[in-house]
Amino acid sequence: MGMIKEFKEFAVKGNVVDMAVGIIIGAAFGTIVKSLVADVIMPPIGLLLGNVDFANLFIVLKEGATAAAPYATLADADTAGAVTLKYGQFFNTIISFVIVAFSVFIMIKNMNKMKKQEAEAPPAEPTTKDCPKCFSTISIKATRCPNCTSDVS
Repeated sequence: MGMIKEFKEFAVKGNVVDMAVGIIIGAAFGTIVKSLVADVIMPPIGLLLGNVDFANLFIVLKEGATAAAPYATLADADTAGAVTLKYGQFFNTIISFVIVAFSVFIMIKNMNKMKKQEAEAPPAEPTTKDCPKCFSTISIKATRCPNCTSDVS
């Protein structure tokens, strides 16, 4: 029972929950970036390079058992059971990685900048002072100590 209690304490700690939320958000962010690359960035690049769909760039290493090469699309090659080198999908994955890495870099850079600004912020003006006679803490605006009634102006 001690191990279960220890695991429960570990699982509900703020750091573990924060990490889980970060992983979930990261996975969702990854799908957004994948869509951005596949649906927004790569079509114009393919159009500029002569209507090339990078997802369909592949090399047949071994023909499929059900149909012979050439295959018009990667889906046709996969359906035929061909062994392929999918360098177009790899190219898309590299672009996705660069976008994610750059986004994380920008986010961390901005967080560090905010932390640095907080650290450099001037200290707040004091609101209290010590009575020179009884050493109790009193308001900075006080002219007389409420504890010992001595003059503190």
